[in-house]
This record gives sequence, C-alpha cells and structure tokens, in this order.
Amino acid sequence: MPTDLWQEGRVERRRAAEPLAERVRPATLDEVVGQPRLLGSGGFLRRLVATGRLGSLVLHGPPGTGKTTLGRLLAAAVDAHFESAHAALIGVARIREVIAEAGRRLEDSGRPTVLFLDEIHRFSKAQQDSLLADVERGTLSLVGATTENPGFAVNAALVSRSALAELVPLGAAEVHEVLERALVHPRGFPDLRVSVEPAALEILAERSMGDVRRALTALEIAVRSATPLDAGNPTQVEVSLDDVEQSLQAKRLRHDRDGDAHYDLLSAFIKSMRGSDADAAIHWLARLLAGGEDPRIVARRIAILASEDIGLADPRALEVAAAAWAVTERVGMPECQLTLAEAALYMCQAPKSNATAQAIWAAMAEVETGRTLEVPEHLRDRSGEARRDRFEARSNLDAARERYDSPHEAADGIGTTTYLPEPRHYFDPTDRGFEAEAAARLEARRRLAEDVDRPT
Repeated sequence: MPTDLWQEGRVERRRAAEPLAERVRPATLDEVVGQPRLLGSGGFLRRLVATGRLGSLVLHGPPGTGKTTLGRLLAAAVDAHFESAHAALIGVARIREVIAEAGRRLEDSGRPTVLFLDEIHRFSKAQQDSLLADVERGTLSLVGATTENPGFAVNAALVSRSALAELVPLGAAEVHEVLERALVHPRGFPDLRVSVEPAALEILAERSMGDVRRALTALEIAVRSATPLDAGNPTQVEVSLDDVEQSLQAKRLRHDRDGDAHYDLLSAFIKSMRGSDADAAIHWLARLLAGGEDPRIVARRIAILASEDIGLADPRALEVAAAAWAVTERVGMPECQLTLAEAALYMCQAPKSNATAQAIWAAMAEVETGRTLEVPEHLRDRSGEARRDRFEARSNLDAARERYDSPHEAADGIGTTTYLPEPRHYFDPTDRGFEAEAAARLEARRRLAEDVDRPT
C-alpha cells in the first residue's frame, strides 16, 4: 500500500484546529489538577488503577470537571484500548462490534478494552442489554460520564454493577493553576507570546465557577481577540482585564428539576430560612427561580416550613405562606418572585419552633406502632338510639364519672372533662413568640387534668 506523504500534515492541521481545552488536556493522572479525594494519595481512583482493572465505573459531576479526560487517562493507566462514544448515539450494532473487537483483542494480546460512554444516563435498555453480560464477564470495561446524579438518572442495572466516582467543581486557585499551565503549555499558544494581567487571570478563575472547560475557552477567546502590544509584531499580546470581561459569557445556571441541583438548592433555601439568614435565603431563592424552578414548588416548601419550623411561635407565618402560594398560583413568574421573596423574608424573621412538628410526629409514631387508646365513653357519639340507651343504663356513679361537661358551661372556659383515658404529653412549646403564651396555657390545663379523677 503506498505511503501517504501528506498524512502527517493533515493530522497536524487537525490538531491545530482543536480548542485550547483539548490541546492542553493532561497526559497523565499526575497532571490532573484537583479531585484530591479521587486522585490524591490513597484516593479511590488511584487504588482502582493500582489493581490493573477498572471494571464498570460511572464518573458523575458538573460540566468542566474533567470526566472525559479522566476516562481517557484511566484507560491509559491500565494500558487498555480506549473506545469513546455518546450513549444516545451508539447503536446496538456498533456495541456488538466493540464487544467482538474487545474479545479478539483480549484473546490475541491480553490487552483490555475500555468503552467510554458520555451522557451515560441516555443509555437505553436495548443498548444496556447488549452490553452488560460481556461487561460482567470482563470482556471490556464500561466507563460512563454524566452530569446527573446516577441514583436518579442512570439505569438501575448499570448503577448496581458500577463503582461511582463523584467529581466536584475546582476551586478558584485550582482553576488559576490550570490557566497558568495552559499559557506555558507547548500546545497552548505556540504561535504567540502571551502575557495576562494578574487581575484578569484571577477574575477568570473566580468567575468560571469551577468549570475548567469554560475557563480555558474564555482564555482562548481573550487571547485571540486581544490587541497586539506592537502592531508590527502581532505575535506578542497582552490580555487585559477588559479582554477577559468581554470573553466571559454568562454561565448557564446548572439546575435540573429531577436531579441534584433541584434538591440541593431547595435544601439550601429551606435551611437558610430555618436559620433566619435572610440574605442566604434570597440568594438561593434567586438561584431557584433563575434556573427555571417551578415557583409553585418554592411556595409549597415555604408553606411546609411555616408549620414545621415556625408553628405556633408565630401563627401568622402559615397565613403568609398560604397567601404567597395563592398569589403565586394566580400571577406566576416573573411577578410572583416579589411575593415569594416577601414570604421567605417573613419566615427568616419569624421566631422558630418545631414543637408543632414534634407533637404530631410523636403522636403518629405511637399510633402507627399500635399503641392506641380507646375513646372514653363520655366522648363517644350518643346520637344513635342504641348508644344512648347503653349510656343511660349505666349506674349513676359511672354516669357521673363519664359525664361530658361542655367547656362553654365552665367559668374558666375549660371545665373538668378529661379527653384521654391515660395521660399523654406530645406538645412541648418553646418560650419563643406566641408559644410562650401557649406554654403557660398548656401547663395550666395539664395541672387541672391531674386534679381530676379519670374514668375507670
């Protein structure tokens, strides 16, 4: 077969067209910045590589945290042949080809194969069925990547057969290190002599929000669009703070209504209101709404918090929450953001108590375990003829002890009637807000009940 004299040139031109993030990818695991829990000394992925086999693995985390890079490097670290595909695009026929090739490779040379699937949460059941048996037999290793929580988004059969490795966003200092490496990398900007204002590099690292790919893309845009220091020598450029500001696009807020972001943001919002931190609550509320969260879900959580975390410490909190929910239903976004903000701020300022929640939880736990009480005779419905005859047939003493006295007929508005055959104390109010007054009333009522003989 004749030698292709232009092959090398074509490959070089193709590589030159790659984006900066691709050109400066780490070549080994030691070059990866960040992820110390996985790649540090004794880290999970380090220990996995040391075994010489990867098995099935799901890498999950936000965009730009290096999932694809790690997939390639893990395969290289165990000297495996690397096949890469998108889970939504690879068909069953191609999967079978990969399996057949992996089997021959393993038999001929003993070299393993890693099939890397991006967006593995899109893997269909048919694709899964055609692959999992050979994965379990060790014909090849399956390494998937997803931005979703695999517990929610990835097929249960895959999750049950895979080790899970969570990648977290890099800190600003780590992104800064990646940017500095890119500036001196031999494939970074080989045709330019680039200098960047220190403040510009810091802003770029901070505003990338841990997304390395976004940081490198913005850096490349800033470098390519920067004005040369010398018009006669366009290869020398200095990137200014303004260049970086213009190259940074507004980052799309990561928010998936069925995934981690949904639950994490709602959790942060609720905990901030519970902790009376108004600024934090407003921030997380803004994140939820800007990310496209259904405002009715936010209103629902505010209403739950009003009863669970405020209760009788401020009975008006539930009224505010109910009104906010009704207004949200009627007007929708964007106007209801004002209503939700008002309600959230009210919850932050209200005195807190979970005594209401603890009371019903304690009672429900007792009832659900079968420790229930019979309704006393004097509290039972006597509207039926048989019930009335039975009650009137009892002795005068029993009837007196079981008589129901309406509290409206008592001078104190309480009376002496008992309402449980055995004493129970579920509600334990605090001394905060209205509950302080409720506590005094409750204590007086309990003392009165202790002085009354209970029916036998």
